[in-house]
Amino acid sequence: MAPTLYMIHASPPVRAVLITAKAIGLDLTEKEIDFFQGEYLKPEYLKLNPQHTVPTLVDDDGFVVWDSHAIVTYLVSKYAKDDALYPRDLQKRAIVDQRLHFESGVLFARLLRITKPILFKGKTVIDDADRDNMLEAYQFLNTFLEGKQWVAGDFISVADYSLISSVSSIETLVPIDEEKCPNVVAWQKRLEARPEYEANRKGREEFSVLFNSKLAKK
Repeated sequence: MAPTLYMIHASPPVRAVLITAKAIGLDLTEKEIDFFQGEYLKPEYLKLNPQHTVPTLVDDDGFVVWDSHAIVTYLVSKYAKDDALYPRDLQKRAIVDQRLHFESGVLFARLLRITKPILFKGKTVIDDADRDNMLEAYQFLNTFLEGKQWVAGDFISVADYSLISSVSSIETLVPIDEEKCPNVVAWQKRLEARPEYEANRKGREEFSVLFNSKLAKK
């Protein structure tokens, strides 16, 4: 029996899990939550995940875990044929973990500062300060990628999947400056050429349509 993923395609963290699952050849039973009908607040979902976030994974033995970073490392550790995407080598793993924490604590946090007011408060303009903070996050990522193919070095990892899910989404609202962040643009193109990236396309488009439809037209 396949693990079950409670999800919304437009969610970048959900897509990080979908990309990872595709990369390791793992089939997931996808259960899409109707966000606008408040299904994430229903008692049966709160019992699984009291934080009522997506994604939430229920493994075939009933084990439940949420937060995309915890899910992707769990899936690779349990289901992947090797440790390539999340190395057992402590130093390599430490770099992957740092990049995952960067995505969670910096890049995705800044994404939320932009998107939550649009989605929940009817905001129609992105503040200059929030835009500048996102541009700074791109520049951090550009530095991480200096002289490297992938965010943790010469090997692709779950950190790449986590970061691309967010970067490919927010850059539809705050474009990347190719002159200032050429490494990020090149990295994004490398990922887009990989077969597992297909798991990102539908949700990225939904994200772009949803949020751009709510912003004031210039």
